[in-house]
Amino acid sequence: MIHLDTSFLIPALIPDTQQDWQVRNWVSESETIVISAVAWAEFLCGPLSQSDLNAALQIVERYLEFTTEHAAIAARLFNTTGRRRRMMVDCMIAAAAIADDALLATTNTDDFGRFTEHGLLLA
Repeated sequence: MIHLDTSFLIPALIPDTQQDWQVRNWVSESETIVISAVAWAEFLCGPLSQSDLNAALQIVERYLEFTTEHAAIAARLFNTTGRRRRMMVDCMIAAAAIADDALLATTNTDDFGRFTEHGLLLA
């Protein structure tokens, strides 16, 4: 299972980008591509064209609710990685991937890299 971060999904919508080819590879390998409700909300905040939305709907197979388990993991990440307010959404996205023991596809490895020592697996 592959969780998508918004920073990965946006360039994946552009033909012939590295992210587009990576998604194609995962699809050919029958990987399940999902996105957390938190990352999906971030994506929907746009700017977003109808064609971007339609393309994203073709890529993402499942949309995952943010659960109390995710909330507890996000709080742990937040509290153990410096309590930076701007990181809360990233903590929530990482928590969903950690809970599923899934890879997180992101282009924002600077921010998400701090969560790898807490169980996050980056694609």
